Amino acid sequence: MSGLPSSATVPDGGGGAPLPRHVAIIMDGNGRWAKQRHLPRIAGHRAGVDAVRRTIRAAAEIGIEALTLYAFSSENWRRPEEEVADLMGLLRYYIKREIAELDRNGVRLQLIGDWRRFAPDIVADLEEACARTAGNRRLDVAVALNYGAQDELVRAVRAIATEAQAGLLDPAAIDRTTIEERLDTRALPPLDLLIRTSGEERLSNFLLWQAAYAELMFVDTLWPDFDRAALERAVAEFARRERRYGGR
Repeated sequence: MSGLPSSATVPDGGGGAPLPRHVAIIMDGNGRWAKQRHLPRIAGHRAGVDAVRRTIRAAAEIGIEALTLYAFSSENWRRPEEEVADLMGLLRYYIKREIAELDRNGVRLQLIGDWRRFAPDIVADLEEACARTAGNRRLDVAVALNYGAQDELVRAVRAIATEAQAGLLDPAAIDRTTIEERLDTRALPPLDLLIRTSGEERLSNFLLWQAAYAELMFVDTLWPDFDRAALERAVAEFARRERRYGGR
């Protein structure tokens, strides 16, 4: 994983429009979507699962190389116990129901975050899903589970410190690549585009290092209403932006 993002090109029969290789989404607005419809919050989360399905399919068809989805943050444990239990049930349901379709469609599932802290049955299902899809190459889907960017950086720094203390790493040789190789996203392309739905304009402890030169887009669409058209609009906006990386 290199430090600066790079973009693929969308073939269009002539000059191509730049296509983000790696798109990340903060999937926000499930609760508000449900509240607007006088439904329980879990109904919003269920509708959000449908949006995940649509977005993965659209990303693969558009030609995006990697898609990272912020599914459960390390701060989400602070939500009411009943809502957390509902989310865990929904995660179990999604893994069992969707993995066959992901596999058929060439999607490789990856996980970022401290996801092994989930219940043992969820961890086992996640490991099985990753193993089943490991050979796929059409689209990498990284799901952030029990993820926090600050925690990710702390874990990376601890790993570097441990190696340096053991004499395996020269502290003077530590650079940006040293850190990136120890991040959860090390197997993914550099982040090009980060989208947050629901109108909120903050990163909420998501991919803080990776977003250094990513294009940021904050859209008003609530996550359950996000679809292929919304993704295409974001990709089109990305193509219009000039990316300078601080060079001029």
